[in-house]
Amino acid sequence: MEQNPILAAKLSVNSDIPLYTQLVGIIKHHISSDTLAVGDLLPSEAELCRALDISRNTVRQAIGELEEEGLVVRKRGKGTFVADPHTNRRGVRYSFTTEVSSMGKSPSSTLVEFEVITASPAICRTMELKEGTSVYRFTRIRNVDGLPLILETSYYPQFIFPHLTREMVETHSFYSLLYHVGIVPFAADDSYEAVMLEQQQAALLGVAEGSCAFFHQRRTKTEDGRIYEYTRSYIRGDRVRLDAHMQKGAITFTRTID
Repeated sequence: MEQNPILAAKLSVNSDIPLYTQLVGIIKHHISSDTLAVGDLLPSEAELCRALDISRNTVRQAIGELEEEGLVVRKRGKGTFVADPHTNRRGVRYSFTTEVSSMGKSPSSTLVEFEVITASPAICRTMELKEGTSVYRFTRIRNVDGLPLILETSYYPQFIFPHLTREMVETHSFYSLLYHVGIVPFAADDSYEAVMLEQQQAALLGVAEGSCAFFHQRRTKTEDGRIYEYTRSYIRGDRVRLDAHMQKGAITFTRTID
């Protein structure tokens, strides 16, 4: 059997680009050049670790990112396959890693907090949950080129993924985990407000207390209208610009990161 071309790739430990991002780029190249066709099986985690001399966490990050973009699909007990873009369900896709990488910058995340809590009445109202519902709450610092940019706290009902662990959040794209249980993002409502950072928020973002920031809220829904995600983020105002493009019937926003 002919060796999968991904296994012949070379990764550079001396590069400023993270190893998992290099692997994402290699797999994308083989897909876009038709070296790998729709339905082709990717090498297993063990094969990639052995051939490329990388850890399982690196492989899982890369595959999670590709799955989040809809380029591959994981099938339980069978492996990871090149996805058919024409059969992807309609919906919204957002990836911090993809957004930052497309700007030629290096993204990373630091998990600060992971816990299961009883949702407050305010969270229940926002997410249209019954009072007393257990939710996951995890807080991450999103870094760009090694510097903190976003302080992000997310809430998800525990019942959508009952056995989630801290390790899974640290080693996988959470959206890719949700795809496995049939949770697909379809629509999202966003809001932005100008705020000044309090002491704890400022310390985590590496700026002075009282610094300006964007307070960003997002509620994400499935196709049948269920809210499964609520995220609150503080974005450093000194590193981000929001641009709006308006034309008949549509308004689009883009973020520029300095």
